[in-house]
Amino acid sequence: MQAEKRCLANGSASANAFVQLLSPIDGNGACGIGRPFRVRASLAGDVWLDPGATLDCSMTAALDQWLAEVVQPAAQRHFGVPVIGAKVLGSYSCRTRNSQPGARISEHAFGNAIDIASFMLAGGHWTAVEFGWRGRGAERAFWREIHAGACKRFYTVLSPDADSFHHDHLHLDLARHARDGNYRYCK
Repeated sequence: MQAEKRCLANGSASANAFVQLLSPIDGNGACGIGRPFRVRASLAGDVWLDPGATLDCSMTAALDQWLAEVVQPAAQRHFGVPVIGAKVLGSYSCRTRNSQPGARISEHAFGNAIDIASFMLAGGHWTAVEFGWRGRGAERAFWREIHAGACKRFYTVLSPDADSFHHDHLHLDLARHARDGNYRYCK
């Protein structure tokens, strides 16, 4: 909650035409978000999300930064055009990790995670994790580059190399690991 309060105070994310502030979500048990945002596009509106994502402030800001500073330059470098859309497989959901019975609660349960399956490029071409991660040429290079960039911005990044649950998407979250909160898990 402290990170969310800091994010809201410094204006990292705020309501606009693409981002709507929602009423607090009080889920079962520990689930919920004090100040959730419904994000339909990046804060500048240049990358739409399908469907929109429900995220907390910190995750909204981190996603926007990653899209602007990592994904867009990588798309230009490897495809010569910008990304205009993203297919979201998951955002807020009151559930355990990988929806497995008995597992620890997922960061999705706090609006602190998003799963991205694919991107649409200007001109209509799609590039998907499921095929591009182990693909060839530009697609493979693009997915590997944005994964590496995500590992510098998020605390947990899971790809198809992590496990079978992530065969078709990148999982990005801001979970703090270890006592000092600086450990990152990137696979």
